[in-house]
Amino acid sequence: MIGIIDYGLGNLFSIHNALKSVNISSNIITSPSQIEYYDRLILPGVGAFPEGMKYLREKGFIETLRNTSKPILGICLGMQLLFEESEEFVKTEGLGLISGRVVSLKKPTNVNLKIPHMGWNKLEITKESRLSEGLSGKYVYFVHSYKVLTSEQNITAICDYAQPITAIVEKKNIFGTQFHPEKSGDIGIQLLKNFASISI
Repeated sequence: MIGIIDYGLGNLFSIHNALKSVNISSNIITSPSQIEYYDRLILPGVGAFPEGMKYLREKGFIETLRNTSKPILGICLGMQLLFEESEEFVKTEGLGLISGRVVSLKKPTNVNLKIPHMGWNKLEITKESRLSEGLSGKYVYFVHSYKVLTSEQNITAICDYAQPITAIVEKKNIFGTQFHPEKSGDIGIQLLKNFASISI
């Protein structure tokens, strides 16, 4: 059973419906005390990093997420929150589950690409991963203005947007996607199925 964490930001029902479409059981969690009843967790997110950490703190999720050994999948902002800090608006401490930081996307000067990075982009698998199995060369849907900088050993897939974008990360029980699997059609569904089958 997957618990989808409700801390005030994120496409909760889109994720729940995507999982339901392939008969993966999930519920929305509103309190850290509920986490013990689930074997996997999804941390969604749409919005700003400081706001995300503020809401996680107010709802009491921070220490529980830092201490659990259950598989966690962060999506978009949820992935960024897994890291140590972000420069979005003001320097803000993250969950620190993976080393690295979140920085703004730089607008390319030699190509006509817009910020935020919004739309479909191709995945390049850089390292074998349980989460990205079967996804090499597939297109997924991004919406973001910030990206993650982290060690190559944590990165399992990237995409190119006139600059390398960290697309999928994995470290022990911690996983993340910068893109939205719930908006990425059959490929996103495959990733969610991969996550549901992971055992730690």
